[in-house]
Amino acid sequence: MSSIQKYTRDREDSNIGKITIAQDSCIGCGACASVSDSTYELNDDGKSMVADPNATNDETLIASAESCATQAISLFDKQGNQIFPK
Repeated sequence: MSSIQKYTRDREDSNIGKITIAQDSCIGCGACASVSDSTYELNDDGKSMVADPNATNDETLIASAESCATQAISLFDKQGNQIFPK
């Protein structure tokens, strides 16, 4: 069973309402943080975590999720529908 970290996003100018990271899938490569270092950082276990879910715009947030080599990052709209990965 995967340990999934969930982060609520409440930016008014955003269509994304939640970010999740499957910790068991994350390999800690840091690609997500390379795209959006204001959103992601590595925790003490070397796994990605969300430092600030509201730090960047939707386009950058999607690009950072797409950069994940293992698709450990999922994005959901404000109605709870998964928008990445599709």
